[in-house]
Amino acid sequence: MLAACAPGLRAALRRGAPAGRLAALHGSPARRRPARVAVVLSGCGVYDGTEIHEASAVLVHLSRGGAHVHMYAPDVPQMHVVDHSKGQPAATESRNVLVESARIARGKITNLANLTTTDHDAVIFPGGFGAAKNLSTFAVDGKDCKVNKEVERVLKDFHKAGKPIGLCCISPVLAAKVLAGAEVTVGHEEEEGGKWPYAGTAGAIKEMGGKHCVKEVTEAHVDTKNKVVTTPAFMCETELHNIFDGIGAMVKNVLKLTGK
Repeated sequence: MLAACAPGLRAALRRGAPAGRLAALHGSPARRRPARVAVVLSGCGVYDGTEIHEASAVLVHLSRGGAHVHMYAPDVPQMHVVDHSKGQPAATESRNVLVESARIARGKITNLANLTTTDHDAVIFPGGFGAAKNLSTFAVDGKDCKVNKEVERVLKDFHKAGKPIGLCCISPVLAAKVLAGAEVTVGHEEEEGGKWPYAGTAGAIKEMGGKHCVKEVTEAHVDTKNKVVTTPAFMCETELHNIFDGIGAMVKNVLKLTGK
């Protein structure tokens, strides 16, 4: 057998070379294809759209993880427009969710109606009040909310395909409403002197049939059965780097679940 081998391979076999080095003699192994991840936005600005710091954190961690990213948003009017300098609705203004989301996407954005599981390995929803106002009616209707039909379709399609879904901040309510019995986190279940100002959301998640799991802001919860990964983000009043780290934990687990 050794006589039929190339001289370099014969020498390596005699030395008992590691398997990896033997494989290298036959050429480099095929590289894995990067994970293709869809990011769904809900506008631009915490009070009426996507929380920009969360979206940026998601994109940074996906880039660091080697993922290929495509951004989407529904082509629908915003619930309302908020003057972020005053924290009050601007009664005479109206804006489009897709158009506003393009600000974060640097123009590279697609109508959510065109998002399919065939073209992606995972989907991630950053938070911001847009998830509760434009992707659903949770901000108005709480546990009785309705979810945008395209958002609902995407969640169900990825769940059915066994592909991971990442959500942060308030957006886990979308999974709790659409995916029966999903385990999610929005952090703690008590306000704790204002550290968790939106803690009541945990109760609404339970009323919608979801399971709420208490987590710290730097952590992510992984529902392995449903492949849903969530983290609290700005549900907590804390330093920005803690939110960044928690989103990193969410993204890391989403990418891990893709198997890429």
